[in-house]
Amino acid sequence: MDTFYISHGSPTLSIDEAIPARHFLKAWQEKGHCQRPKAILVISGHWDTAVPSVNVITGLNETIHDFYGFPKDMYKLKYPAPGAPELAKRVKELLMESEFKHVDEDRKRGLDHGAWVPLMLMYPEADIPVCQLSVQSDRDGTYHYKLGKALVPLKEEGVLIMGSGSATHNLRNIGGRGSSVPSWAMNFDTWLKDALLEGRYEDVNHWDEKAPSAKMAHPWPDHFYPLHVAMGAAGENAKAKNVHHSWDMGTLSYASYQFTTATS
Repeated sequence: MDTFYISHGSPTLSIDEAIPARHFLKAWQEKGHCQRPKAILVISGHWDTAVPSVNVITGLNETIHDFYGFPKDMYKLKYPAPGAPELAKRVKELLMESEFKHVDEDRKRGLDHGAWVPLMLMYPEADIPVCQLSVQSDRDGTYHYKLGKALVPLKEEGVLIMGSGSATHNLRNIGGRGSSVPSWAMNFDTWLKDALLEGRYEDVNHWDEKAPSAKMAHPWPDHFYPLHVAMGAAGENAKAKNVHHSWDMGTLSYASYQFTTATS
């Protein structure tokens, strides 16, 4: 299994046909981006906790509508994917075997929109078990890269590891539909693409020091750290591929990446 970082951008991705990334995700299975997984682990920028946490759900995941002021129809959307308690326990086990000695279990939390919005487009049948792993926004990129490295064995167990965030995420500087892309957003997005495709993962781990306009692109790092987990979970010398790129509302980059494990 390859690992992925998906930019989910705005919650309106769930209904707005004018967002190009929506069509990329709807064609996920048709394009054969990956084989059908046995289960899916989503690292979403919308679950931020003090220590790594997994949701251990034995029935169907509840759909969390964790956004405000959007069209009413969006609050009626449901993605009742089965929980993945065995995967959640496996994630906890792998993390605790590594350097993460405290991993919490949440037995009530369902799927936030960073998980269910892209998944409802990718796997609309909602028949693949899903669990989530949280980020810790008070830590750094290297920490999250190591979090991913601890999860490498999951790829051999048929698990799709998917980070879900946004390549750029400054909600205070969003423009209107059709707005031009400001230089700070373009510069950061281009730097990220070049760094990933050239395998400069250590630079990406230290993005806040290395990248241009880092703090403009991500005033808070919660939507960026899922990339580091996906990157680390691909294993040593993994190859990055840009599988989608588009912009919306001027400053939201929907750049998405695939990480393929090195064969030698």
